[in-house]
Amino acid sequence: MSNESLHVVCPHCDGVNRVPAQRLEEHPTCGKCQLELFGGKPADLASARFLKHIERSDVPVLVDFWAPWCGPCRTMAPFYEQAAKRLEPDVRVVKVDTEANPDIGARYAIRSIPTLALFRNGREVARQAGAMDVNSIVAWVARNVGA
Repeated sequence: MSNESLHVVCPHCDGVNRVPAQRLEEHPTCGKCQLELFGGKPADLASARFLKHIERSDVPVLVDFWAPWCGPCRTMAPFYEQAAKRLEPDVRVVKVDTEANPDIGARYAIRSIPTLALFRNGREVARQAGAMDVNSIVAWVARNVGA
């Protein structure tokens, strides 16, 4: 990795932190709330928080659009948790409950759930509908993270 600093949005307080790229693997903490920036589990984001993470993060953001009543979503949830442990800190892993946040689902034209979307520099670069296992999630992200 290079010596550049990356903006990383805290999953706890939404503070924007500058972290040297080479220090991402060193369990950096938030300058505002002092909690770990990457906990190896998906951050559950609501409307205003979601946009801040997408727009202000220099780290790619993987989003699981889901709903509590969705069987395939519940089936995929433990795999998504495992994927977070493997993908962070190179990719921020978040989830959005489309039932609780219909505005986000509408804004991004989510037509089926679960849907994974990968964002980089504020724009969507890849999308995949349907439940996947942990290896499929990690492989899909690896194929698309450089997009």
